[in-house]
Amino acid sequence: MIYNLTLILINILLIVPLLVTVAFFTLLERKAMASIQRRKGPNVVGIWGFLQPLADGLKLIFKEIVIPRRANSLLFILAPMITFFLSVLSWAVIPFDIHNSLADINCGILYILALSSLGVYGIILAGWSSNSKYSLLGALRSSAQMISYEISISLVILPIVMLSGSLNLSEIVYVQCERGLYIFPLFPLAIIFFISILAETNRAPFDMAEAEAEIVAGYNLEYSSIIFAMFFLGEYSTMILMSALFVIFFLGGSYPRFILGYNFGELFFALKTVFICFIFILVRATLPRYRFDQLMSIGWKVLLPISLGFVIFCSSLLLSFNIDLSIHYI
Repeated sequence: MIYNLTLILINILLIVPLLVTVAFFTLLERKAMASIQRRKGPNVVGIWGFLQPLADGLKLIFKEIVIPRRANSLLFILAPMITFFLSVLSWAVIPFDIHNSLADINCGILYILALSSLGVYGIILAGWSSNSKYSLLGALRSSAQMISYEISISLVILPIVMLSGSLNLSEIVYVQCERGLYIFPLFPLAIIFFISILAETNRAPFDMAEAEAEIVAGYNLEYSSIIFAMFFLGEYSTMILMSALFVIFFLGGSYPRFILGYNFGELFFALKTVFICFIFILVRATLPRYRFDQLMSIGWKVLLPISLGFVIFCSSLLLSFNIDLSIHYI
C-alpha cells in the first residue's frame, strides 16, 4: 500500500510540473514567433496573455471526443495515451543536477533510446486506427522520419559514451565538469544532433506530418478534444526532453554547479534547456518546410555517413593511443 502511494506521488510530481512547463512553453513559443514576425501574439486572456495556455487547455478538455464510425475505437484512444506516457516516462532518468533524478540508472541512455523507439507505435497506430487515408499517409511519413533520424541520434551518442566511458547521464555530466564541455571537440556532432532532434520531434522545417497542402493534418487528423491534447502535450514534452539531452550531452548539464559556495546546478540546467528550446522556436519562425524527399536525403546521405565517420574516428583514436578518458564519481 505504501509502495503504491509512493509510485502515485512520484508520478504526480513528475507529470504536473511537466504539464505546466509544456503549457507555458506554448505561450513562450507564440510570443517569440509573434515578436520575430512583428505581430502581437496572445495578449487578451490575462495580463500579456499569461492565462492563454489555461484557456486553451480548458477548451480542449470540454470539447466533444469524436471517434470516426469505422475507426478501431480501442487503438484510436490508446495511441495518444502511448505517445503521451512514453514522453513522460523518459524524464525519469534526466539529471537536473548530478545525483538529482528520479531514477539514476547506469543504462540511462539505453532507456531513453528504447522509449524514443517505442514512440513510433503511438503515431503509426493513430494513423492506421483512424481509417483515413490522409491519417495513414501522415503516420507513414512521421514513422519513416523518426526511424531514419533515430539512427543518426544513436550514432552521435556513441562517441559521447566512448569519451565518458558510461551510459549513465549523471556521469556524462560529471565528466564534462571535470574535463570540459563536449560541444568544443564534438561541435559537428552537436550540429548533427540538433538537426536530428528537429526531425525526431516533427518540428519545422521537418514537420512533414503537418504538410496541410498535401495531407491535411497528418496522423492526428481525426482527433479532437483531450485525446488530441495528448498528442500535443507529448510532442512538446519530447521537444523539451530533447533540448535537455542536448544540454546534458554537449553543454555539461548543470555545469557550473557552485558559485560563491551556493549550488545553482538546477538553475543553469533550466536556463540552458530554455535556450535550446528558443533555438527550436527560432528555426520554426525563420526556415521554410523541406520536401519529404529532401528530408530523407539529408538523413541518409549526409547526416548518417558523417556521424558514422565520427564514430569510427573516435573509436580508432581511443584504441590506437590506448586512451581512457572516463572518470567515475562516487
